[in-house]
Amino acid sequence: MLIKWDTDPKQDRFDRRDGRKTMKAIVTAGNGGYDRLQCRVVRLPTLEPGEVLLQVLAAGVNNTEINTRIGWYSSSVTTGTEAAATTEEEQATVKADGGWNEATLFPFIQGTDCCGRIVAVAPGGDESTIGSRVLVRACMRQSGFESMDNIWMGSDFDGAFAQFVKVPAGEVFAVDCNWSDAELGTIPCAYGTAENMVHRGNVRKGEHVLVAGASGGVGSAVVQLTKRRGATVTAIAAKTKMEHVLSIGADRVIDRVEDVVVSLGKNSYDVVIDNVAGPAFGGLLEVLKRGGRYVSSGAIGGPLVALDMRTFYLKDLKLIGCTAWDEPVFPNLISYIECGELRPLVAKILPLEQIADAQSEFLEKKHVGNFVLIPPPLDD
Repeated sequence: MLIKWDTDPKQDRFDRRDGRKTMKAIVTAGNGGYDRLQCRVVRLPTLEPGEVLLQVLAAGVNNTEINTRIGWYSSSVTTGTEAAATTEEEQATVKADGGWNEATLFPFIQGTDCCGRIVAVAPGGDESTIGSRVLVRACMRQSGFESMDNIWMGSDFDGAFAQFVKVPAGEVFAVDCNWSDAELGTIPCAYGTAENMVHRGNVRKGEHVLVAGASGGVGSAVVQLTKRRGATVTAIAAKTKMEHVLSIGADRVIDRVEDVVVSLGKNSYDVVIDNVAGPAFGGLLEVLKRGGRYVSSGAIGGPLVALDMRTFYLKDLKLIGCTAWDEPVFPNLISYIECGELRPLVAKILPLEQIADAQSEFLEKKHVGNFVLIPPPLDD
């Protein structure tokens, strides 16, 4: 599904005026199906004090971009991402509360993951950084790390599905490694989210950790990051992906259709890290030991779950929600990459204009790892 670039000026905030330089970008025009993803020629971002301009080298694909486009964060949506995406393709319902933090200000440019190169800095900025290859910390804590207030690139402001993106200078991290741009483009959202859950869940050496959805971008990152800390990892994945999940470090993998309580036993795990939720949620609490920790930053299998409060309080469980990234998370990831402690998992690389194909295949969940989009060349 190749989207053609629309080079005609548009009478909205993306039109071309005053002879300004332009760039190509995927603009999400509103809630709905793939027709809401439009290839446009738009104005190059204008830098404000403290910002830098990046040429986007690679941009990963994540659930959050699909969720925002279809309005999945709305309280009116009760199904998982895949089912909701099908419904919105058919109905294209506008949801006032469907955005990440609040109503989404359409049209805007999505794209939470960015591997880029600094090409300009605002006046007064550090010009010595120009030319550096960087990753962008997508979750930004504008009020400081003592506050849970956060904004996300590609959800709360224009992101990386474009040839260029502007970001605060303090949110870019130079990375020194031999990974390709596409490999680095898999890191920010998936691995940042995963490391944040592992960090906030206080996973320790020798603990037993159960990882649901272990073949996806976040899940496969969790497997690597928990093993890095010396934990024993049991993963849940589709039968066709079990060998691959074992190859990235899981000690044991069970089929996602199995009953986790029957297969693993009650009171057997220190930590559960789960971005699936849905009908399996209750069983995941049952397999936790007394005082165990359940950690989540997503619910692709369905946001509404059945919670037996007796399981929760009688076992002294901790339920830990993770959206805002803690301060050590992203610097830690950069160090892991530079020390060779992580494996990039690129499922597929596509040109930016094939974003609809990428998101459609992403939703099929037949892959292991991450999809990556490459913007068109600057002279294209």
